[in-house]
Amino acid sequence: MTVLERHAARLGAERSTEEGFTLIELLIVMSVMLILMTLAVPQLLKLRKQANETSAVQSVRTIGQAELQYNSAYPANGFSCSLTTLGGDPKAGAPTAQAAQLIAPDLSTGQKAGYTFAITNCTKVTVNNQDMYTSYEITAVPQSVGKSGDRGFCSDENNTIRFDPAGGTNCTQPIQ
Repeated sequence: MTVLERHAARLGAERSTEEGFTLIELLIVMSVMLILMTLAVPQLLKLRKQANETSAVQSVRTIGQAELQYNSAYPANGFSCSLTTLGGDPKAGAPTAQAAQLIAPDLSTGQKAGYTFAITNCTKVTVNNQDMYTSYEITAVPQSVGKSGDRGFCSDENNTIRFDPAGGTNCTQPIQ
């Protein structure tokens, strides 16, 4: 056997022992991945809750602005006391007092980004046999407190957004 043949045989033997991973190496890699996932998943959930809360605050602002626009466009009605009245399908024709098309269709359903939205505590007066709403409260509560969000949010005709740290509608603390 020549030197070249011996060298080729030795390389072939080394290659066969070096191909692939050992069981220990795979277990170490899986352990490291598990530790990283254990650290990352709670942070991802926390970020998701923060994103849902930010979206809820913005949606409350949007509904408040829509209420002001509705009051300006339909002064005989005052404010709207329903999200569906502020919403409406733009393909259905021109805006009306019953479908003002001032908020997006997904928000007019009352569900968005892990929160449930509603317009409540409407004060109604009758002027010249016409019902008119003079006040309202917008509420946004997490669909699952602790999972989709931690805080509830509220606003009224003054457009001051407050929050309830318990996730309900007892909003006493202002948003900074």
